[in-house]
Amino acid sequence: MVSIVQGNREGPPGLRRDIVVIGTSRGGVAALMEIVAALPPGLQSTLLIVQHTSPTPVSQLPAILSRAGPLPAEHGRNGTRIECGRIYVAPPDHHMTVGPNGFIELNHGPKENFTRPAVDPLFRSAASIYGSRVIGIILTGGGSDGTQGLVAVEQAGGLAIVEAPGDALDPSMPLNALLHDKPDLCLPLSEIPGVIVRHSAISQGSV
Repeated sequence: MVSIVQGNREGPPGLRRDIVVIGTSRGGVAALMEIVAALPPGLQSTLLIVQHTSPTPVSQLPAILSRAGPLPAEHGRNGTRIECGRIYVAPPDHHMTVGPNGFIELNHGPKENFTRPAVDPLFRSAASIYGSRVIGIILTGGGSDGTQGLVAVEQAGGLAIVEAPGDALDPSMPLNALLHDKPDLCLPLSEIPGVIVRHSAISQGSV
């Protein structure tokens, strides 16, 4: 069942929301796999993901997500221009943000919310650059990372979504977002891909 937290704020038909930023931690790999498996090939949206991870230089998450669904996934690289129909994952021990003209920026700045990569820097940058085009999604995970970033998304006119806490393996991140913000939608995981698809057309191209 869909739970609407702050009315129906998906926006009017035709509103372009093609920059999808997702933050997650404990339980996130399985949740991300479920989302990407339900997305169609050629989705005219870009997914940028922060999954809390250890600082070890090796992460298999892009390969896992590429196998789970039809969209190719890769680690974000400094200076890469983001493209529709692709998934970019923050690499271990680096914050990932988006800069002007849609280029990925990586930095090894201080940890935020005790973690690097952190969700908040990505969400803040996306909100600043893309405004109402952003869909911000907080999934399962411990702690409060992503809460302030989701506030920035909503304040910029984007769509703020939180996984229903009862649906999450670890409800802490969703609960913090609900306690400190008024997200537009609080949804079970299975309904989140449908929101992404509703705001996308099925064709590829540059952002």
